[in-house]
Amino acid sequence: MLFDFSALKNRHPPYRNRTLPEAARETPTHGSICFHPSLLPKYRGPSAVNWPIIMGDTKSGFSWFYPSDGLDEGDSLLQWECEIGPDDTVIDLYFKKIYPPAVESVLTVVDNFRSGTPPRLVPDETKATYERRCTSRHSKVNWHAPVGQAYNLIRGTNPAPGAWTTYKGAKLGIFDSERVPGDGISGRIRAISEAGIEVQAVGGRILVKRVRPEGGGKVAAAEWAAEAGLAVGDEFDS
Repeated sequence: MLFDFSALKNRHPPYRNRTLPEAARETPTHGSICFHPSLLPKYRGPSAVNWPIIMGDTKSGFSWFYPSDGLDEGDSLLQWECEIGPDDTVIDLYFKKIYPPAVESVLTVVDNFRSGTPPRLVPDETKATYERRCTSRHSKVNWHAPVGQAYNLIRGTNPAPGAWTTYKGAKLGIFDSERVPGDGISGRIRAISEAGIEVQAVGGRILVKRVRPEGGGKVAAAEWAAEAGLAVGDEFDS
């Protein structure tokens, strides 16, 4: 039996795009099994933890599956489901919810193989999705979008690849944030306090608590705002 534990060993969710060669799959006596941090066949691909959050899904999980020639394709042996909370980030979903039960499930997978008749859950290919690697190309915040969409992007890329915006032409990483109520013209700074920076989106605001200025490290948003001379009524670049 051959296991692919690469996703479980990484400190960060897997962003690699790699399939298991047929020669390797066919070598073990009892076949091969791989791990993927999504409810296959949804979110096949290298950023399976980011995209469910970005898309506003309310559930995710993991799958142990029999690999075939396609990327993350094949019948599943075992699947486990969890909720995605409205404020969950990649850290929350992967390390706090998926990772611990995934490690524990290895023994269940082994026992299933020992039984001689391990389950085979055939995927519904009409529900299959393939998502590309989530990079900074996809993580620029659109402050003129509905607040839920902007917030999902921020939390779905926190900590990596990191959401971002620009202020006076300089890139600013956006990390820990919170949805808060409030009306106004989208894109504008509506409040600045020790808690952070309130940025207006469509239908609500996002309280940005932690940022990373270009070329620097992560700092409290209020600290950066003071250093940058940010004022209520200013706007992030569109």
